[in-house]
Amino acid sequence: MSDFNIKVREEGDIIILETSGYLNNFGGDRVASICKQSISEGKRKLLINMENTKMVNSIGVSILIEVIEDLQGVNGTLGYYNVAPIIEKTFNIMGITNYSKIYTSEKAAIEALT
Repeated sequence: MSDFNIKVREEGDIIILETSGYLNNFGGDRVASICKQSISEGKRKLLINMENTKMVNSIGVSILIEVIEDLQGVNGTLGYYNVAPIIEKTFNIMGITNYSKIYTSEKAAIEALT
């Protein structure tokens, strides 16, 4: 069992997931489940606030890539903010930032997506 939590809220047509804990297979599956549900409900803009997530492993990244692929199929977007430098570096190395974007703040992310 993992020490991972998610809070979900909406800002207009944007779904915001606030994650807390280690984004590994358990956390990634929870993120993916919420994202897939949101996509099935017609939501196309998803943001993840990673302020309380300080570690992401390769399984967590691969699950985020699956979410990005799902969003690409419906012309959707995935973004992140409050990303720890080590996670940003991991996302860059893994190429995830070629298909999703890291924003400096929630305000910047929402402005970019509206």
